[in-house]
Order: sequence, then structure tokens, then C-alpha cells
Amino acid sequence: MARAIREIVGPFVFKASFDKANRTSLAGFRGPGLKEGLRILAGVKADGQAILTDIHEPAQAAPAAEVADILQIPAFLCRQTDLLVETGRTGRIVNIKKGQFVAPHDILHAAEKVASTGNDKVLVTERGSSFGYNNLVVDMRGLRIMRDSGWPVVFDATHSVQLPGGAGSASGGQPQFTQTLARAPVASGVDGVFIEVHDHPEKALSDGPNSLRLSLLRAFWRRLRALDALVRSPGFLHD
Repeated sequence: MARAIREIVGPFVFKASFDKANRTSLAGFRGPGLKEGLRILAGVKADGQAILTDIHEPAQAAPAAEVADILQIPAFLCRQTDLLVETGRTGRIVNIKKGQFVAPHDILHAAEKVASTGNDKVLVTERGSSFGYNNLVVDMRGLRIMRDSGWPVVFDATHSVQLPGGAGSASGGQPQFTQTLARAPVASGVDGVFIEVHDHPEKALSDGPNSLRLSLLRAFWRRLRALDALVRSPGFLHD
């Protein structure tokens, strides 16, 4: 998958989790675990690919930092002080997923916890906010609020169309809205886009219902790059 995606978009950051510790159901697939997962990711990195992976406990920060270029704080754990501080101490870039229950101005406190270690290499990722049960909505005002704080902002286009727990014992999704949702944040000037991509989403062990099919990536990426170039061009109306 890393090679296939790189052929389409060029240099990018490959994200995969050695453990999906917040599955809806106990029966949900979690992954190969820390040791085996990092071994696999090290192989992907040896192929010339930048790596991002989640960590869930402070003790995972140091070993994950030996392989990953970016350590990610999952949305459900974005307020866990010990986890944030220990991750900051690794010196790696830290990507904080904004919890579905956290206001955009409040997630900045999480970034400050990481920065308290002397590590100011922090990204903040928007992935939608809870809107009733089993549904998410993206408030575009939040992107501006977070960017005005000075931290780079990433938009998670595929988790934002997730339906948490919407498939009973697993999360569902509405991938038909991925491209629509992605265009608005890019037009607002976000610094990056996160996209779950799979060659056969219906067979994916995790996040399949909200993943973008690989065959759609080339045209999708071309449109996003054109839009990004437009909004950053000289003379374009900037607020």
C-alpha cells in the first residue's frame, strides 16, 4: 500500500497502527501488537517511507520513537497528560488527534502539554465532533481557531465521515462524502490532509467503511493539490 500510494501522490507520511486499542467491540481486530507492529513499520521505513503511528500508553513512546517519525495521540486519549508529556520527551513530531468531545480552543491545552517538554514540533488534527449518537460533524470554524493558535492543522478526511459505533459492534462510515468534506478544509488553508486508503475497503480489518478506495486516490489528490495551489497563489483573497 505504501508503494502504491507513493506512486500516486509522491512523498507522504504513511500511517499504520500496531494496536487499535479503542475498538468498538472486544471482537474487533486490534493489530499485531507493539513488537511485531514496529518490526513491520521498520521494514516500510527501510523502503524510504516516513512513518506515523499511534501510541496509547506512556511506555510505548520510547520504543515507537525508534521507528516512527511522528507519534500520534489518539482522539480518545488527547487529554491524557502523562501520555502527552512522555511523547513530547521523545523529541519526535507529535500529532494530536482532537477528540470528538473537545472544543477547538480546548485542544490547544494538549499541545501546550507536549510543548512543556521543550518539544514544539506539534500538529493538531481535526476529525469531527460528536453530533448526537453515532454521527460526526465538522465545524469549519474550528480549523481557523486552531490555526490561529500557531500550530499546524491537519484535516482527517476519512475519520470525519465515520459513524462511530454505527454498525452495531463496529463503526460505520459514509465514504461518499469524503471528497466533499476534504475540499472545504483545503480551501481554508489547512497544512495537511489525512486519508485512509485501501485497495479493497470491504476487506479491510480496520476503518474499511470510511476508507477511500485506492483507485479513486489519483483524481482526488489532483483536485486537492489544484485547490491548495489556488488558495496559496499570489493575489488570492486571504483573510
